[in-house]
Amino acid sequence: MRYLFLFITFSFFSFQLSAQQKDSVQKQIPAPVKKDSVKPERIPLGLFKKDSVHVPRKATLRSAVIPGWGQAYNKKYWKIPIVWGALGTAAGFFVYNRREYIDARDAYRYMMDTITSNDVLIKPKFKPVDPEAVRQYRIAVRQNVDYSVLAFLLLWGLNVVDATVDGHLKEFDVNDNLSLRINPTYNPISKQANVGLVFSFGK
Repeated sequence: MRYLFLFITFSFFSFQLSAQQKDSVQKQIPAPVKKDSVKPERIPLGLFKKDSVHVPRKATLRSAVIPGWGQAYNKKYWKIPIVWGALGTAAGFFVYNRREYIDARDAYRYMMDTITSNDVLIKPKFKPVDPEAVRQYRIAVRQNVDYSVLAFLLLWGLNVVDATVDGHLKEFDVNDNLSLRINPTYNPISKQANVGLVFSFGK
């Protein structure tokens, strides 16, 4: 009986020791991390904001596509009515001269043909006019059509140039930290007075 009691006691302590060792080993092994529990790192929204740097090339391209768009990009909104007014005036001259050219061309054509029934198609303002005068007027208004097209293209180009120049000037620092002052000096040894210009950049 004594040996049986010792055997049972020894087996019990061995079981307890092995259980404690197994628990310690399980504690040392890190538990597997679930994929769902790992949250992706959030990127600050500021990285996705539009670039706040002023790009002169954008002003150039926008003005080339739509007149006045580059001025709006440069925040020179007061120039937009000027741009559209100038281009609208050139377009108005083109429409007027184009209509006058067609009327004068048709009137001269009807005057020079031998079909008398076509005389009713002549505009009233050309009926009392000599055919040669109508022809000269047709040539003049035809030139005005070309000039109005050229003026429209030039004004469109000036609109692009203006937006480009304003876009580049917007990059220059013209704040109060830039200054120019006259600095007079006097040298008592040489008894000479000097005047210098001093440029200040920044603080």
